[in-house]
Amino acid sequence: MAASVFCCLRCCRDSATGHIPLKEMPAVQLDTQHMGIWGVGVATQKVNLNQIPLGRDVHSLVVRNDGALYHNNEEKNRLPANSLPQEGDVVGVTYDHVELNVYLNGKNMHCPASGIRGTVYPVVYVDDSAILDCQFSEFYHTPPPGFEKILFEQQIF
Repeated sequence: MAASVFCCLRCCRDSATGHIPLKEMPAVQLDTQHMGIWGVGVATQKVNLNQIPLGRDVHSLVVRNDGALYHNNEEKNRLPANSLPQEGDVVGVTYDHVELNVYLNGKNMHCPASGIRGTVYPVVYVDDSAILDCQFSEFYHTPPPGFEKILFEQQIF
């Protein structure tokens, strides 16, 4: 399933990637409605959305449901053991074109990951009955300074 980025996207099955390249410093928040296998992060257009979990190649950088941040099949960082997302938690992600940072219920987890190159897009995937409510604007928690909702690129003629 490929989907466009909406203000609120409920991801209940398979993978979704936005069709809008990230030009600004965006923030994304997930409300974990039903736990299962899931991940959120950024990916290039070359990512294989049928290969779950993402983070196995150079085309995606994601935080997974187990708290690990993966890129190129390498664990780049991990959430603190006492801070793994539980059902009902809000997981926030920011990306500044270098580092992906993770927030749990509005608190910075201080476990950045980097390594992906090129034009990237927001990506979310679920499996094993996971349900995530994805917010790309009107966040539950205020994003850190310098980050805001995903802005859609516009062409002026």
